[in-house]
Amino acid sequence: MRRRYQISKQRALEQFRRLASEKNPSLQMVLPLAQVVAWLQQGVGHLLRQAGLELMSLVVEEEVKQLCGERHQQHAARQAHRWGKEAGYCVVDGQKVPIQRTRVRCQQSGEVPLGSYELFRRNAVLDESVWSKMLLGLSTRNYGEVVKDFTTAYGVEKSATSEHFIVASREKLKGLMERKLSDLRLCAMLIDGTEYKQQHFIVALGIGYDGRKTVLGLRQGATENATVVGELFKDLQERGVDFSQPRLYVLDGSPALHKAVRQYAGENALIQRCQLHIADRDPRFPEGWNVPSRASPYEPGSLGSGMAG
Repeated sequence: MRRRYQISKQRALEQFRRLASEKNPSLQMVLPLAQVVAWLQQGVGHLLRQAGLELMSLVVEEEVKQLCGERHQQHAARQAHRWGKEAGYCVVDGQKVPIQRTRVRCQQSGEVPLGSYELFRRNAVLDESVWSKMLLGLSTRNYGEVVKDFTTAYGVEKSATSEHFIVASREKLKGLMERKLSDLRLCAMLIDGTEYKQQHFIVALGIGYDGRKTVLGLRQGATENATVVGELFKDLQERGVDFSQPRLYVLDGSPALHKAVRQYAGENALIQRCQLHIADRDPRFPEGWNVPSRASPYEPGSLGSGMAG
């Protein structure tokens, strides 16, 4: 359930977007050449970052002007009044940068949130930046040293980075588990379980007619049982997977997987046990036996060699 302050900030953001689309006021930023040259001493990147901060302040002040009118002038459509300044921040390249923002208040509702300011400080942008960099191998310990471009930036400490990564991962997983699958044309589905931290994860991987692989969904359970597998298949069906289409299902031999496939796909399921699992578990196969996933199916000594010629 969203809190009242979250709703008011979302409304302010929508109001600011209407202002930009309907009135579309022009902005003009004037910078002294001496200041530009001073910023350039530290590189073009530093110039762009500092100019970006100036532009953010200009955008916020434009919204304030639309709400409160010009300073020291009568404004018939005045909706609120300026109420000093306070310290705030904006998110730039995965870091929080301090800025000064104008406060706005009205007699009826008190503090008025500014949509432009909320747009500049969205945590979703920060979470996404942390998530993408950590997936490339950047650790939480070294995150601040790598991404900190502003001397006054904060929010890049190890604990804060971990929190942003957790939030971003939660959103990514939610998107994975809720996205629609009705547009996928699948010719095969691989279903298997993997163990992590004494928990089983049942994963369904779809293979399209174009050969593209797509993770369809997963379920966590203490064991690879029929209940967990059934919940996974039910979820896939609700999100658009058509089990009435003839399709190849590659399983590891688990009775729970076999039962769920038969329950949902029936006779339309062409079930194939994964020969890699067979070779690894069946004592009748000698050590080092080749399987099609490891070698050419027609290589001498492989499982498919008997089909050649």
